[in-house]
Amino acid sequence: MMNNYSDDTPVVLLVEDELLVRMAAAEDLQDAGFHVLEAANADVALAVLEACSHDVQVLFTDIDMPGTMNGLDLAENVQQRWPHISLLISSAYHKPLPEQIPDDGRFVPKPYSSEDVVKHIRELVTSH
Repeated sequence: MMNNYSDDTPVVLLVEDELLVRMAAAEDLQDAGFHVLEAANADVALAVLEACSHDVQVLFTDIDMPGTMNGLDLAENVQQRWPHISLLISSAYHKPLPEQIPDDGRFVPKPYSSEDVVKHIRELVTSH
């Protein structure tokens, strides 16, 4: 897969099973200047990463999703396989302990503001 992104525009992989939430978050991130790749669950996210992991700087994932793994399991998998990708994890129902979030990842509770998410992602991109 060819890299269609300019080198200075961060790429975010957004993993969210609720379509309307994913669409709104993707639009907010695009409006903030990020390129956004979308996945409805962890299995799709891993397929996207296997195709273009070198493009992705931040994984922004919900915890509660259908499929073979939840967002925390996905984050752990991504951290082991692609350690250059920063992690931002979200949930309306769970607040993971800091030690449950791999690799200096961050947690933002739902409902979140787009400004808060954008701030976290910008900080993750500049710190990694």
